[in-house]
Amino acid sequence: MSTDVQRGETVERVVKIRRCAAVVKGGRRFSFSAMVVVGDGQGKVGWGYGKANEVPPAVEKAVKDGCRKMVKVVLDGTTIPHTSIGRFGAAKVVLVPASPGTGVIAGATVRAVCDGAGIHDILTKSYGSSNPVNLVKATINALENLRSHQETEHLRGVSLS
Repeated sequence: MSTDVQRGETVERVVKIRRCAAVVKGGRRFSFSAMVVVGDGQGKVGWGYGKANEVPPAVEKAVKDGCRKMVKVVLDGTTIPHTSIGRFGAAKVVLVPASPGTGVIAGATVRAVCDGAGIHDILTKSYGSSNPVNLVKATINALENLRSHQETEHLRGVSLS
């Protein structure tokens, strides 16, 4: 269900569209919610959630929300610097760095986040819930936990160079 749209410098991928029905006098009134992953492909990624009576306005609201929530991701070339685990609710995602040429080994939801962040070589595994909303939040949590080699050296007060 994920579709890529490129606007300006950001890549937007629709992860999930849900339909909600409210029963009223004349029948059912439908509304839609959309979850979108937004990234610049160069180390910034975010997710947004939007609700509206039609699908396109819901996606637009989600994109605006995602642009506001963008976070910086530490990259090591085309992969990540070290293994990271992210959790949200019952969803757990493990991200493992991979050698160049491996590609993105991930399910559709985690792949959307990795592509948005500009990660081209990574191994992933998700445990627990397969709910796309929780998987996106767990993946972004794992990416937020990453630290560069220089950052780790500074925190430990050592120099490995």
